[in-house]
Amino acid sequence: MYNEVGDAMKTCELICNRESGKGIKANVIEEVIKKLDQYGYKTNLFLTEKNGDAKRYVKNLDYRDLVLSIGGDGTFNEIVTGNYQRKNKLVLSHIPVGTTNDIGHMLGLTKNIIKNVESILEGEIKQVDLGLVNNQPFAYVAGFGKFINVPYQTSRKLKKKLGHFAYLINAVKEFWQTTKLYELEYTIDGTTYHGYYSLILISNANRIAGFNNIYKNVKLDDDKFEIMFCNITRRKDLVKTLILLVKTGITNVPGIYCHTANEIEITFNEKVKNNWTVDGEKLKDNRKKYKFTINKDLKMLLPKKNIPKLFKN
Repeated sequence: MYNEVGDAMKTCELICNRESGKGIKANVIEEVIKKLDQYGYKTNLFLTEKNGDAKRYVKNLDYRDLVLSIGGDGTFNEIVTGNYQRKNKLVLSHIPVGTTNDIGHMLGLTKNIIKNVESILEGEIKQVDLGLVNNQPFAYVAGFGKFINVPYQTSRKLKKKLGHFAYLINAVKEFWQTTKLYELEYTIDGTTYHGYYSLILISNANRIAGFNNIYKNVKLDDDKFEIMFCNITRRKDLVKTLILLVKTGITNVPGIYCHTANEIEITFNEKVKNNWTVDGEKLKDNRKKYKFTINKDLKMLLPKKNIPKLFKN
């Protein structure tokens, strides 16, 4: 257990986005604070009000033994980004209450917030690979192209009302639109590839956009990205791809090209108008060249449940 009851009090910063998912009630937050107290933490609560609040807050936060966030994947991305911009890094953890919650599912968390708190506080601190795109952190996935704009174009009001179904509505609309191919070059391990692609995913996860086990045997501390380029454009092929993703995993789908590496450079033939998405949020950085690297300076307090299959060490 990370902090046995009866030890000297430790400090926790609880950062909560109450608008995530279908909303977080005040009494739930109170129960979380009580649970933290039972595990020996003196807790300070910070409620976010707008985009960027959590990032700025963590960046300038005094030392805490633990920073625990409650919100969606975007909220956690802000926590990670603020921590990355600090000199003295903090131990982070996250309780998912957003619409898709890929990170939470991957780590073995449930919809029960209080039980998640217990699982985390009885867990272990692990070093987790942190992705960077042009020095902007992402916790689990960066993507570009077909369907990638769905998360940030789906309104918060619709997500709050319909949950994950809100994403599906916009995904269906995107499905019927013409699929664009982007001419680009990418370099991995000294080898440069040229082609036309409709979708790119750079990730450190085995669950993306609600799809489980897209990649097999993913490790969160192996200093490697899972990298995917797709050149599929026809609707019937897209349908076949989704079926194969569920049945066999991403590496066995025609029209999809997979790599693993700790660094990749992508250069588009021309500056693109569309945005990359990082952890479900729009990356406000339009240029021709993107460099992806891994930072090893992220420590997280994680539930023990999935640690054996997600970590090498």
